[in-house]
Amino acid sequence: MKMADTQVQEETFTLEEILAGTKEYHRLILWNDEINTFDHVIHCLMKYLDYSESQAERIAWKVHNEGKCAVLEGTYTEVDVYRKILKEEGLTVSIE
Repeated sequence: MKMADTQVQEETFTLEEILAGTKEYHRLILWNDEINTFDHVIHCLMKYLDYSESQAERIAWKVHNEGKCAVLEGTYTEVDVYRKILKEEGLTVSIE
């Protein structure tokens, strides 16, 4: 009987990615940029993260004045889903 050729694909991870995977809670950070309007940021926060209009406005002002704001906490997997969605909308986001 002939054995099938099997190839193993090796994945490499940075130390940052490995350590990120061991943390229980991660924060999705929304960063200030010169591209997005207040209205667009507020719309995205309401649509995807279920914030009320007044909450979304407060977050938008905090981002504008302080440069960034945590908008979501959860496991890396949960937070990464929203990072991808908000990035698709053109927002500047990262995970801490």
